[in-house]
Amino acid sequence: MNRDVMGLIVKRDDGSEIVNYDDPAFPSYIYDGWGKPRVTWEKVPHFHEDIEIVSVKEGHMAYSVNGKTLDLFKGDTIVVNSNQIHYSIYPEDCVAKYVIFIIHPSVLMSSVALEMQAVRPIIDNPDIPYIRFRSINEYTEDVYKLMMTLPDIRHDVFQVTMKFFMLWDIIRKQVGHYLNLAEENVSDPRMQIFKTMMRHISVAYKGNVTLSEIAGSANISKSLCNSLFNQYVGESPISYLMHFRCRKVAEYLRSTPKTLTEIAILTGFNGVSYMAETFRKFFDCSPRDYRKTWKTPRGTGEALK
Repeated sequence: MNRDVMGLIVKRDDGSEIVNYDDPAFPSYIYDGWGKPRVTWEKVPHFHEDIEIVSVKEGHMAYSVNGKTLDLFKGDTIVVNSNQIHYSIYPEDCVAKYVIFIIHPSVLMSSVALEMQAVRPIIDNPDIPYIRFRSINEYTEDVYKLMMTLPDIRHDVFQVTMKFFMLWDIIRKQVGHYLNLAEENVSDPRMQIFKTMMRHISVAYKGNVTLSEIAGSANISKSLCNSLFNQYVGESPISYLMHFRCRKVAEYLRSTPKTLTEIAILTGFNGVSYMAETFRKFFDCSPRDYRKTWKTPRGTGEALK
């Protein structure tokens, strides 16, 4: 694991996340995590090929998956399918605790037959963006118990693989029932358009990016552009751009000794004061205070990603 990016969601140019795996040789990330409003990993829209599973240990949190917000309480688990746009939300001013498990589905693909029969039918199905296990679900307790065993074995690739197969077996059993819930999952063909605009912002954020330019990157109108951003991330395109720039500021503050003036230039802000004002809006502290906080050992544990 690269500790320099703990607490940050790092993306490729196409907007997909670069998962900070526990072992570079094995595509799995497990953490006994926590979160609260305004942490750097809250409300950061991203996607990846990996399966993401989160079980809530304490408190209340939520996940947005393809624009739909799903509340999660103690004992609940959410499984986010491959390549879905998602992010975590902490709606209450208190700490939520959970176990997160991110793993690439290739771990399950020991043969072509297994891949085609047991894996592809789920990860390639546009009608399964997520599966939520709550008190109404038969397998909720079994999934939760398995998730709670993961932090202690995070570096044992055989044990992690075995647990993933056990979780996937439950997921497969649930899928048949889950697809019958017509109101729960509806695939949206506009998702790729939104991903195109996310990618454009991730590449062009250092420049003078306008609403017209963001919409033009996907060949759509400004009104549809606004509509898609509000649907998927709950904010306007320009607000998303500012939030993206501030997350880049956080990356530089955490991982480099660069001055605030240098960081402002690198992240597309016209001056330190404007950068600081915008950063405070999203993270509720100044860039200087943020840097001091993350250089000081934290008593509440390490970050999510």
